[in-house]
Amino acid sequence: MLLPETKQAIQTAYSRFLQSRQLQARYGQKLMIAEIAKTLGAIELDEEGQRISDRHVCVVEAGTGTGKTVAYFMAALPIAKALGKHLVVSTATVALQEQIVYKDLPELKKHSGLDFSFSLAKGRGRYLCLSKLDRQLNEFQSPQSLPLAFLADGGGGAREQNAGAAIASDAATIGLYQSMMEALSTSDWDGDRDSWPKALEEDLWRPVTSNHRQCSGRRCSFVGNCSFFKSREQINGVNCIVTNHDLVLADLALGGGAILPPPEDTIYIFDEAHHLADKARNHFSHYSRLESTQKWLDECNQSLNLAAEQIGEAGDISRRLKQLPDALGECKRQLSYMQPILLDCLETAAAAEETYARNSNRYRFAHGIVPGAISEAAVEASQAFGRLVDILTQINEEISESLDDSSGSVPKMDLENWFPVVGSWLARAEGNLALWLSYASNDVGEAPDARWIEKIESGNTVEVAISSSPILAAHTLDELLWSRCCGAVLTSATLTALGNFDRLIMRTGTPVDANYQMVPSPFDYSKATLRIPRAACDAGDAFRHTEALVDNLPQLLDPTEGNLVLFSSRRQMLDVYERLDADWQDRILLQDDRSKQETLIEHRGRVDRGEGSIIFGLASFAEGVDLPGKYCSHVVVAKIPFSVPDDPIEEGLSEWIKDRGGNPFMEISVPDASLKLIQACGRLIRSESDSGTITIMDSRLTTRHYGKAILNSLPPFRRET
Repeated sequence: MLLPETKQAIQTAYSRFLQSRQLQARYGQKLMIAEIAKTLGAIELDEEGQRISDRHVCVVEAGTGTGKTVAYFMAALPIAKALGKHLVVSTATVALQEQIVYKDLPELKKHSGLDFSFSLAKGRGRYLCLSKLDRQLNEFQSPQSLPLAFLADGGGGAREQNAGAAIASDAATIGLYQSMMEALSTSDWDGDRDSWPKALEEDLWRPVTSNHRQCSGRRCSFVGNCSFFKSREQINGVNCIVTNHDLVLADLALGGGAILPPPEDTIYIFDEAHHLADKARNHFSHYSRLESTQKWLDECNQSLNLAAEQIGEAGDISRRLKQLPDALGECKRQLSYMQPILLDCLETAAAAEETYARNSNRYRFAHGIVPGAISEAAVEASQAFGRLVDILTQINEEISESLDDSSGSVPKMDLENWFPVVGSWLARAEGNLALWLSYASNDVGEAPDARWIEKIESGNTVEVAISSSPILAAHTLDELLWSRCCGAVLTSATLTALGNFDRLIMRTGTPVDANYQMVPSPFDYSKATLRIPRAACDAGDAFRHTEALVDNLPQLLDPTEGNLVLFSSRRQMLDVYERLDADWQDRILLQDDRSKQETLIEHRGRVDRGEGSIIFGLASFAEGVDLPGKYCSHVVVAKIPFSVPDDPIEEGLSEWIKDRGGNPFMEISVPDASLKLIQACGRLIRSESDSGTITIMDSRLTTRHYGKAILNSLPPFRRET
């Protein structure tokens, strides 16, 4: 039960906040505060501070304009503080993290009277590794035949050996790295990738960042100036930590409490929660390319003499290094045995024209069950990689212990140079081990893993990629998160599909008895007119539908206003664009022509100049795009945004539902399309003063039973036919 003093603290803080900022209370915001407070206020702890009451999860779909951030902080901060728990707020995007840390929380602290501290937490991969930067610069000045920085970056798994040297010798790259070092030394940069003045390409950033396997932690000579550890020190003892879904999932995968506070001592708030299921599913998936992995194994083998020369005298490393050639060779042999088996499987599937192998270069194993020959070979491969993981783990531990030994015979610099190399080898070996263990077992459990193989042709080379992924993250999230955390809140503007939370429950595993609420937006949706023109046809007929778009868009769009036209297919978007007259093409900003940010800047500029503008975009423009007022007065949705049915994970999920007697189309395709259409239509009304038109060029919304269900799940727009 919510304690009276905590309830009073929430009410007082909210009143102060509204009064100080001269705002009116919003009904939806008040309702959201009350529901979160009711759920979290019922948490009961024992004398040791452990939760003894049932799971406390509150799921709130809050329409745009509700003020979700203020609502969940207003309720959760006083309760977390009263319970002595950490508050971890997780988002899907960097943009929202920064908005919360640099705008929302400072305003809340200034105007509410609440006393709390907060900090931003990002993963290691967002921070520069000073040790690796120093190594890159040193190796440029004194290049080796096989640079350690290249080995630590994963070797030639995806690139040839000379690619690493090419990067290291590139003048522009070295100039960039030197400017990074200078900016750090003058305190003009904090080592955060997101605060570097320009966007950094992944190929330039990866060699100078680290992960938990490559980082030697407090043993590193550069730890005193480490950007990552400086950021970590800021989260110690704070009341509220703002982070992202990926970091939360990484922490849970490590057992919880390794990066962030333990789940048992944490109340989580997942903003942009509609991304959580896919993030979790991707986090626990596995992937490898056989030819690339064999090349990587060869490169590891080639570097062993150098390793023995530089760090062999430390601890028992020399003996362990002597074990590696056989272990590496056995892994390569097992992959060599596996490749023809998998290629034969792909060729057989293509010849048989399997219905679930829509892409002739890819084969998904029905029901996640791997044939005996592949499963048996996977057992051998998993044993080989298991031995490699054991040896590399021992070498990793020997290097770590030697770093603590100030009287050792091996220079600390050499140990520090090799630690990230061995760490990267270990991480890659562990990834392959997890993949082959998945293929070695046909246990399906509650829901099977999706398993598939793919032939990748590049020039004269043919390579096989092999993948494994859960079809649902529900069980994993329940086991690692919902059953362990002190409490949790999930919120977004789009959590329901077809007016219920069934889709979310299936994909995230949130408890069925959690507190599920739909909070209304303060916006007047009747200011938007929803039209399904008579010219709209059944989008299932692709040719006729494209014809209808080409014929009718010039009549539908006002070229002097801000327009957003959303397509579900890149091919159709390009077909429509290419068949429009040249004067219309000149008015259109095509998604493929420039970056998303550049497109939005150009669009706003055209509208500001009174020229009008039309954006042709795909799914990325149907979510997270904010074009208020005159920047978007008309949204055209080409068709109901059904997903293309060629994703092996979604195929596996459909198959599983069908096996259980369900209807995949009604249980997956229709709810997914409903959610996506709500997001697309949501691009129009972004503020209380917004108005305009939404046109959907798909007659299935009115002629099909499922279409009417999708139509009725949209906000209460004023409808015209």
